[in-house]
Amino acid sequence: QVQLVESGGGLVQAGGSLRLPCAAFGRTLSSYAIGWFRQAPGKEREFVAHISRSGISTYYADSVKGRFTISRDNAKNTAYLQMNSLNSEDTAVYYCAARGGLASLRQYDYSYWGQGTQVTVSS
Repeated sequence: QVQLVESGGGLVQAGGSLRLPCAAFGRTLSSYAIGWFRQAPGKEREFVAHISRSGISTYYADSVKGRFTISRDNAKNTAYLQMNSLNSEDTAVYYCAARGGLASLRQYDYSYWGQGTQVTVSS
């Protein structure tokens, strides 16, 4: 099975940017579709973006469309979430997840999860 490790979180001012890598270990990342999810304090975990195994197909939640970009570098066994124009509503723990089938916006479709990385946006 694959292990996922997110990094790149931290404190950023509103309007700023962060890039979150999701590194895969134990298996080749190209075997998996990748999804990014987030959970804000007191809220349920929600879908952010997903990318197909090849990287050709991507999909975004309306709340991040035009500001966030999901990508992957299968040669480096790493996926990314580039986040621009951050605002306080983006404050959350961000998780990457992997599944062997098609990419999905449903968290329950994903078998493998990272530990999460905290993103805090100050206004």
